[in-house]
Amino acid sequence: MKLWGGRFTKEEDLEMKEFDNSLPLGKKYYEEDITGSIAHAKMLGEAGIIKPSESQEIVEGLQEILDELNAGELSIDEDAFEDIHSFTEITLTQKIGEVGKKLHTARSRNDQVAVDTKLYCRKRGNQLIQKVEALVKTLVEKGKQNPVLMPGYTHLQRAQVVTFQYHLGAYAEMFLRDKKRLLNALDIMNENPLGAGALAGSTHAIDRKRTTELLGFKKPCNNFMDAVSDRDYVIELLSACSLIAMHLSRLSEELILWCSQEFRFVTMDDAYATGSSMMPQKKNPDAAELIRGNAGLTIGSLVSMLTIMKGLPLTYNKDMQLDKQSFIAAFDRTEKTLSLMEKMIRTLQVNQENMRNAVKDGFLNATDLADYLVKNGMAFRDAHDVVGKVVLYCEKNKCTIEDIPLEKIRTFSETIDEGIFDYLDYENSLKKGVKSEIIWGVDNE
Repeated sequence: MKLWGGRFTKEEDLEMKEFDNSLPLGKKYYEEDITGSIAHAKMLGEAGIIKPSESQEIVEGLQEILDELNAGELSIDEDAFEDIHSFTEITLTQKIGEVGKKLHTARSRNDQVAVDTKLYCRKRGNQLIQKVEALVKTLVEKGKQNPVLMPGYTHLQRAQVVTFQYHLGAYAEMFLRDKKRLLNALDIMNENPLGAGALAGSTHAIDRKRTTELLGFKKPCNNFMDAVSDRDYVIELLSACSLIAMHLSRLSEELILWCSQEFRFVTMDDAYATGSSMMPQKKNPDAAELIRGNAGLTIGSLVSMLTIMKGLPLTYNKDMQLDKQSFIAAFDRTEKTLSLMEKMIRTLQVNQENMRNAVKDGFLNATDLADYLVKNGMAFRDAHDVVGKVVLYCEKNKCTIEDIPLEKIRTFSETIDEGIFDYLDYENSLKKGVKSEIIWGVDNE
C-alpha cells in the first residue's frame, strides 16, 4: 500500500518494488516514526490546523500502535507497506478511520524521514556512549588490579619499562576521546527538521518550536533545504564509530600478541576463544580476531556513506534511502564489539611474572643508565654511545646491565659509582621524577 499514486497509471514493476523497499531496515525505527508523528499531531491540534479532538484521536491511535508493537501484538508486514511511514499512517487509518489521513497535514516524507533518522541516531549514539563508558571503566579497573611492570614497545621492540596499568590507560584515553566525538556529533545534530516539508516548508501556520520541545531538540533547523538533505550527522557518527573500531582493532591486535606462546603476557578466558578442529592443543583468540576484522566493515560503512552523498544535488534524492544500510549495521557492529571487548578485558588473566621477566630480558633500563651518565656530567650523545657498548657487552656475555659487577661497568665510564644499581632498579626507575605520576597513573586516579 502506498501513500502516493494519483498521477500514475501503471503499477510499479515487481523487481523495482523490491529494489525500492526500505521497510526491512526502516522498521527498526518504528518507535522514532511514531514518536515524531505524535509530536506532529499534537502540534497540529494546538495550532488549530486540525481540530483538537482529531489531534487527540490521532495521538491515542498512534500510542496504541506503539504499545502493540512493543508488546509483540502487532507486526510489520514487509510485503504490505512501502516503508515505515506508510505503515504508520495506513495502520492508524485502519484503526481510527478517515481522520488518520489528517496526520500527514503540513508534513512530507522528506522531513518525516529526517526526524526519524535523527531520533534513531540520537538513541543509538547515546547507547554507544554507554558502551564506551563501560569499556573505559573496565580498562581502568583491570589496570588498577594489575600495576605490574611490563615492557613498553616501539617498532614492536622492547623499549622502556611501563606498567600494565599504564598500557591499558593509553586505550582508556583513546576511548574517552571517542566518547567526546560521539557527544560532539549528538550536539551538532540536535536540530529539529520537522516542518521543513518536502524542501521549502509549509503554507500552514505550524509551530516548529512546539515540535522541537516535544521531541527534545535544541532548536529548529535554520534552512529547510538543508534539513531534508542533511546526512552529515550520520557521517559524523560513522566517523566516530570508525575511530572506535580502529582503537578496538589495535587493542585486539595487542591481546592476540600477548596471549600467544611467544609472549604469554595474558590468558584469554575460554568464553572468548575457540579451538582447532585438527590440533587439540590450540586456543585461538577468535573474539579479538573478529573484532579486528569487523573494524574493516565499520570503516567501509563510513566510506559507503561518504560516497553516496558526495554527488547529490539539493535536496532529497532516493540515494539517501540507502543510508540505513550503512549506519544501522555499523551501529550494531560497534555496540557488539565494544561489549565483547569489555567482557574480554574484564575476564582477562594477567600473567604478571612473564611480564616482569620480559622487562629483565629487554635492557629496558638502558635509557636510565644514559640519563644517569648525563646527570654525572656526560653529554647525552656520549652517554648514548657508552650505553650502546654496555648493551653489546651484555649480549655477548648473556647478562643484564644490573648484573655487571661495579668494577666492570666502571670500565665503560669512570663517572659510575656504587649508586648505579639503585638507579637501574626497575621499580626505582618508575618512581623517578615525572614518571612516578605518569607511569603509575597517579594523575588519573
